[in-house]
Amino acid sequence: MKLVRYGQPGKEKPGLIDSAGKIRDISSIVPDLAGDYLGPEHIARIAAAKVEQLPLVDGNPRLGPCVAKPGNFIAIGLNYSDHAAETGAKIPAEPILFNKAPNSICGPNDDIMFPRDSVKLDWEAEIAFVIGKTASYVSEADAPKHIAGYFICNDVSEREFQIERTGQWTKGKSAPTFGPIGPWLVTPDEIKDVGALALWLDVNGARQQSGNTKNLIFGINTIVSFVSRFMTLDPGDIITTGTPAGVALGRKPPNWLKAGDVVTLGIDGLGQQTSKVVAFKGA
Repeated sequence: MKLVRYGQPGKEKPGLIDSAGKIRDISSIVPDLAGDYLGPEHIARIAAAKVEQLPLVDGNPRLGPCVAKPGNFIAIGLNYSDHAAETGAKIPAEPILFNKAPNSICGPNDDIMFPRDSVKLDWEAEIAFVIGKTASYVSEADAPKHIAGYFICNDVSEREFQIERTGQWTKGKSAPTFGPIGPWLVTPDEIKDVGALALWLDVNGARQQSGNTKNLIFGINTIVSFVSRFMTLDPGDIITTGTPAGVALGRKPPNWLKAGDVVTLGIDGLGQQTSKVVAFKGA
């Protein structure tokens, strides 16, 4: 299934994409795509519904983030060897973990906004997933049982905040709009091989990134098992898995994002998203 959240920010409703590509409202089955409602029992109830009897959503509403209010938004750093090379970093011996603020997430086609004082805004096309079943000290073999679905994430980054100031990466990864996710949450049964999906990203129509999940240093099952050694993963928690080469940081000279740029990215079977970069708006 392809599950979505649609409507104005803060008022999104859950839906699914039918065979004609239309949105069907599923709020009679689950109130939202969040937390425990992403668990196996609720996903099975959605799958058992007669799609043609579900209310058809009129028009072409805004798509919100495909997961609501994650408790954790965890990211994996330097998880493609070509990206590690372009940044001058060594290939890590084990997954590098950092956090993105959960309230950095936004819809897949929402604007990306410069934070105040930003000078080095960058993009990162990634495959992400959401936990559907509590995971603590799980094995790699059992990891798939804990995943509710997969989706696209743009791990938007402010490189000066991330690298050139003291402290951890989190501050360069967590501004509002730094986590466009979606358009869809795709359940595992729809994906033949999550370890062999092409991903790409364009800026103003020019290809910047082109990669494949087969080149992940640490695969998704490894990530679930590894992270669950250090924290309990709850339903609704998001993990985004790292980006291939082609980010602005790795270019000479870097082509940092600027206001007015349009970023488009996609992954096989997971759709695509398009965001416009806009100037800082705030007090």
